[in-house]
Amino acid sequence: MDRLQRRLAEFAAARGWEPFHTPKNLAVALSVEASELVEIFQWLTPEQSAAVMEEPETAHRVADEVADVLAYLLQFCEVLGVDVLDELAAKIERNELRFPVPGTSGADRHSSE
Repeated sequence: MDRLQRRLAEFAAARGWEPFHTPKNLAVALSVEASELVEIFQWLTPEQSAAVMEEPETAHRVADEVADVLAYLLQFCEVLGVDVLDELAAKIERNELRFPVPGTSGADRHSSE
């Protein structure tokens, strides 16, 4: 992950893009790229969406948008000094406490609580 973040930072630096890679701009770019991923699935049925990677053209588009989302997320985290893997691990731990396995104590809670 660190190597990819360095490559992205070097890519942006070589093109003089650092002044534009503010947290706000990166958050907006991340949102745009996520929206482009959503657009691929917009009018698909659940069955069609589950099979989206079976068609090479669509699979390529999905993979490209996933890469764009991850690239902007990594750049965003780099600029703000967020360790994305540590934060994900912490979030999973919080969710395990918030949403226990069904049949265990406290398992009656719903994600909206």
